[in-house]
Amino acid sequence: MAGRLFGVGLGPGDPELVTVKAARLIGAADVIAYHAARHGRSNARAIAARYLREGQLEEPLIYPVTTETTDHPGGYQGAIDEFYAQSAERLAAHLDAGRDVVVLAEGDPFFYGSYMHMHKRLADRYEAQVVPGVTSVSAASAVLGRPLMERDETLTVLPGTLPPAELAARLAGTDSAAIMKLGRTFPGVRDALEQAGRLDDAWYVERATTDRERHGRIADIDPATVPYFSLALLPSRAAASFSEAPAPRPGGGGVTVIGLGPAGPGWLTPEARSALAAADDVVGYGPYVDRVPRHPRQRRHPSDNRVEAERAAFALDLAKRGHRVAVVSSGDPGVFAMAAAVLEAAEDPQWKDVPVRVVPGLTAAQAVASRVGAPLGHDFCVLSLSDRLKPWEVIESRLTAAAGADLVIAIYNPASQSRKEQLVRARELLLEWRDPATPVAVGRDVGGPEESVRVTTLGELDPATIDMRCLLIVGSSQTRMATRGDGTTQMYTPRHYPA
Repeated sequence: MAGRLFGVGLGPGDPELVTVKAARLIGAADVIAYHAARHGRSNARAIAARYLREGQLEEPLIYPVTTETTDHPGGYQGAIDEFYAQSAERLAAHLDAGRDVVVLAEGDPFFYGSYMHMHKRLADRYEAQVVPGVTSVSAASAVLGRPLMERDETLTVLPGTLPPAELAARLAGTDSAAIMKLGRTFPGVRDALEQAGRLDDAWYVERATTDRERHGRIADIDPATVPYFSLALLPSRAAASFSEAPAPRPGGGGVTVIGLGPAGPGWLTPEARSALAAADDVVGYGPYVDRVPRHPRQRRHPSDNRVEAERAAFALDLAKRGHRVAVVSSGDPGVFAMAAAVLEAAEDPQWKDVPVRVVPGLTAAQAVASRVGAPLGHDFCVLSLSDRLKPWEVIESRLTAAAGADLVIAIYNPASQSRKEQLVRARELLLEWRDPATPVAVGRDVGGPEESVRVTTLGELDPATIDMRCLLIVGSSQTRMATRGDGTTQMYTPRHYPA
């Protein structure tokens, strides 16, 4: 008596989304077959691993090609057709021997699945049954917390391999859409969404429901980071006002400390943009949170600038409860900012298992330096004149050491409404080591609407003109000022140093 063939859908990746029927059939089968690329790893087998039992035969069906070229006389399609025919005969041998065969399929077997190629070659010869699975489209909708369609709306499922012009035409005529098969097609898909006027509505989901899941706005995703196992989603138009944050997933939370750069969106890195888009919650000093583009499903938690420790603890606690938390800092989060505060708080045993990641940003020192030339072209140090978290005596000793070492010095937090004398004293200390003609760059609100940048000298620097929004770069003995043909003054430190 011949065996039976089962095409079993495993869902999008979370083993707990495997149906009861699928789990039962996998455990009972004589033979487990699964498709894999030439490296031999199979996502389908990884999902089903907990449901396998000892003694089962395994049939890995290894694709001869995926996206590369082939010298097969029939070209790519000829190589694939031959592979499917040979694979079907391998399974037929087991079925003829009376063995039940389960072919594992990610998602649903008949939804862009490889199983269908076995089914149409074998179902007319053997008893065959298909067990549906949760599709990646359903998983993506759930991950985003956004419905696919309501009432009379239509959903269109499209392959990203279509020409961008055809994609755009179809997208323009539908309410909701899912675009599969991304990876190399992503730039064309993004162009099609833009042509159709739907880019602002489009979302990206990668490896939904797995521990490598990532999601965000299509417009914020770096094309170089997009794998094949991802999709683009246009949710229901009614979801535009959908403001609920997705329910946190136990054990799936983490904290990402993100540098926003010194000012507006032009200073934000693609990595930071993607990390922000993936967050459920945004935590930070109020003005920095305001710089983050609003996402309807995200919650925002602004706070005062003097509660770094409390802010870190709040973020870690949210993450412990399953939220993906973005803690935002101006500039780089590791330079006088929130990364150190979060990592220090994370040493508490209650948060030892919360993942913490740091995404760098462009620093204020780099921004000011770029506006005046290249004052950081040689060795330099970075100091803060704020004595809120360290004694002034420590600041004085470090400032003296840096001046004595002839380092260019980038000075953060030079003054505030309550700290006026520190910069006066710092200038006096520096003049004990530096010539009054030493170049000094003064940058204020660089990249912002009130940006001002000027080059002066240490002797002419007036501390009364400096506030908390300024950053100073004090040159070394080698730093030079040069007047350009247009009358502007540039400041640079040569890369060589006298013997």
